[in-house]
Amino acid sequence: MNDENRLKGTTTVGLTCKDGVVFATETRATMGNLIAHKVADKIFKIDDHIGTTIAGAVSDAQGLMKYIRAEVALFRLRNGKRINVEAAATLTSNILHSSRGYPFYVQTLLGGVDDKGPALYSLDPTGGVIKDLMISTGSGSPVAYGVLEDRYSADLYVEEGVDVAIRAIKSAMERDAYSGNSILVAIITKEEGFKKLSEEEVKQKIKEIN
Repeated sequence: MNDENRLKGTTTVGLTCKDGVVFATETRATMGNLIAHKVADKIFKIDDHIGTTIAGAVSDAQGLMKYIRAEVALFRLRNGKRINVEAAATLTSNILHSSRGYPFYVQTLLGGVDDKGPALYSLDPTGGVIKDLMISTGSGSPVAYGVLEDRYSADLYVEEGVDVAIRAIKSAMERDAYSGNSILVAIITKEEGFKKLSEEEVKQKIKEIN
């Protein structure tokens, strides 16, 4: 695979909170020691109640996101209702597993809110799927996990979870050369659905943390 199609670094974070799910990533894309892109979008809306993050090959990630979106939309069309988060994770797992001969080189977090409440899953390139309360992927994840282990609690609300997620990404950016530039944050709640925080909102949160 051509190096220019890879995200070789990356730090992503996903948290389940009492009232929703929080995703956060940084925006740096690298080719070896070169910073190829400074504003790579690594958070994707799959449906009004489901989102994902990606770490891995850019082309594979983009293709996989289109694939998942199409299948989730088709489910809604056929069944007259939205897919639940667990079923969306299973669907994604099946897509990845069926393609393991020519795998999607991605590590994906998928989460959202449905009638059962908030849920978060991690999926590997061969379709392995693990449900957890808080997950980090990518080269900066060891640093991010240090913050998450210290500050995360299942009793957090989304507003508090955003603070923890930003702290984790910010710490990874300070220690991992392949993670950097800026921070993206998205939240998913029952009331508002999928929502990306604006650049100004993220900057204000970082200012408050500092």
